[in-house]
Amino acid sequence: MKSKKKIVLAYSGGLDTSIILKWLQENYDAEVICYTADIGQEIDRSKIFRNAKKLGVKNIIIQDLKDIFVKDYVYPMIRGHAIYEGVYLLGTSIARPLIAKDQIRIAKKFNAYAVSHGSTGKGNDQVRFELGYHYFGPKIKVIAPWRIWKLKSRSDLINYAKKNKIEIPKDKKGAPPFSVDDNIFHTSTEGKLLENPKNSAPDFIFQRTVSPEKAPNKSSIVKIDFKSGDPIAVNGKKLSPSKLLGKLNDIAGKNAVGRVDLVENRFIGIKSRGVYETPGGTLLMHAHRAIESVTLDKDTMHKKEKIMPRYAELIYNGYWFSKERFKLQRIVDLKRSKVNGSVKLRLYKGNVIIHSRITKSSAYSMKKVSFEENKTFNKSNVERFINFHKKKLK
Repeated sequence: MKSKKKIVLAYSGGLDTSIILKWLQENYDAEVICYTADIGQEIDRSKIFRNAKKLGVKNIIIQDLKDIFVKDYVYPMIRGHAIYEGVYLLGTSIARPLIAKDQIRIAKKFNAYAVSHGSTGKGNDQVRFELGYHYFGPKIKVIAPWRIWKLKSRSDLINYAKKNKIEIPKDKKGAPPFSVDDNIFHTSTEGKLLENPKNSAPDFIFQRTVSPEKAPNKSSIVKIDFKSGDPIAVNGKKLSPSKLLGKLNDIAGKNAVGRVDLVENRFIGIKSRGVYETPGGTLLMHAHRAIESVTLDKDTMHKKEKIMPRYAELIYNGYWFSKERFKLQRIVDLKRSKVNGSVKLRLYKGNVIIHSRITKSSAYSMKKVSFEENKTFNKSNVERFINFHKKKLK
């Protein structure tokens, strides 16, 4: 008997991907393989297996990618100080390339002819996934249900789920849930009342951070050690990449650090409003900039600062595996071997304050900067320097 063709679906076990699973089974003469990338999101393994098996799935794969995600995706992005439109730390954007890469690996392993994802037709993630699919599996077909099926709204999905006896989760208020994406780096919440920018975000949607009002009345100090530009220890304890970020998430979240409410410009041309929580990532961004300030020279720092907006935009738009991003990453990492030392941060009710910077680097000279008289800096050269730049005004 000829075996069925195979489709690998990016599957979370939730409502949307369970509906997509059933829809693929109804509309394609193929076996669906469910693939879940564990990148530190809130994951219910028993639910994934239960919901997939209910729909007759035989191959259910959950791949632990947490350390790879933090080490090879989050850390390089932190080294580049990538922030989109001034505030967004790109928590969803940076996760999609890794998921796409590993999903294609699974597709090749099972000789699947197609992959599928649950990204909506109005969102950025469809682009991010499909650029990743193309980079690693250009001959593998992509099935994007939201662009081709007749289900046009959340109500349609709920009705389809009821018809097919698919479990419908409820949020904390007993209604169909907000659209939530999470991983070890961040949580994003979109949809429902958040779609109107005049509405404030209700406190119950926040999952990782307390409000400033509920944060401790006493500040906290956290120390982060860096080696070659990457964090290696928190408060003197060396940790794996995922455990280090998890530790910082806990510390920052308890101190109300890491909330962002953003109306962003999507790659596909529309504006959207999202609420993001990136507690540990916010600490890493502050600390990394602080350690670079005492370890890197001016030209290197300014070159990085100039390319950052483009670097961030490439990540946001799904171009992690592009030649341009690779080129910019080489600039970002040009002198990362010099970025060593530790930074202490003071956290208080959502604020992050640099407490101290410690390094053996010679980039910062106390002798030169001191207000005390010394012979290491020739002030007589300053007048010639100013006169030279006066000529540039003409």
